[in-house]
Amino acid sequence: MLVTDSECNRRKHVFGPTRNRLLSDWGGSFFRQLPEAPGVYLMRGSADAVLYVGKAKNLRHRLGSYRVANPERMARRTLRLLRLVERIAWEECNSERAALQRESELLLALKPRFNRAGVWQRPKRFLAWRPQSGGLELAVVESVEDGWHYAGPFGAQAKPVHRALVRLLWGRVHPETGLAGMPPRWFHGEHGMRVLISHHNDALISEACERLLPLANAGCDAFQQWLPPVTAPFEQPIRDEDVELVTRHLGARAVANKTVP
Repeated sequence: MLVTDSECNRRKHVFGPTRNRLLSDWGGSFFRQLPEAPGVYLMRGSADAVLYVGKAKNLRHRLGSYRVANPERMARRTLRLLRLVERIAWEECNSERAALQRESELLLALKPRFNRAGVWQRPKRFLAWRPQSGGLELAVVESVEDGWHYAGPFGAQAKPVHRALVRLLWGRVHPETGLAGMPPRWFHGEHGMRVLISHHNDALISEACERLLPLANAGCDAFQQWLPPVTAPFEQPIRDEDVELVTRHLGARAVANKTVP
């Protein structure tokens, strides 16, 4: 049974050509009727089998991209998919986040032939942090021990969120050096799933821990304002990408803590 997302509009829409063709041959009437709204779409083949499930921020733009794409530059897998498509169904959602959730539900339930990611349940992982003597420890764990704050669970995004958060917190704890002063290989995330951001100022480390709590409860603006100004020009696009990634994934998760009895 699929979990019903209250943010999704459960009205389903279906369109299909009379015979099997590439989407570029379907004509403009199909694309004009698509809503400019977030949602999910299901590409179906013979016997109504679901071949592919996708998520769109804008359904008309996303499905329209298949029409205008150059078949000579498409991946062979995509071409094989489009040649088998006989019908498309879509569902509108009230937000991109709701569409992402609905896509995840459909992928796990249907396991479409042409989807590779998201069709199997990944191990759940948590992003956990705690103050330590001499620094802030930040880790990706499958179970949370006493004495940690944590957010989650996450799937595959736990690791990239962890890498981005290490860069952001390093920049806040060590603004005098910036990203250039990070330990070797840390910038590219080669620090493993447990890392200690060292600093002698225990008050600053405690403040960093506290700042992560509202972030994981959608307090994204306050966290971003807490970060220091970027001094090196090359760091600004990195900062922007890291903030967007962290606030998108961590900001959507509830946060809790396990205290030592």
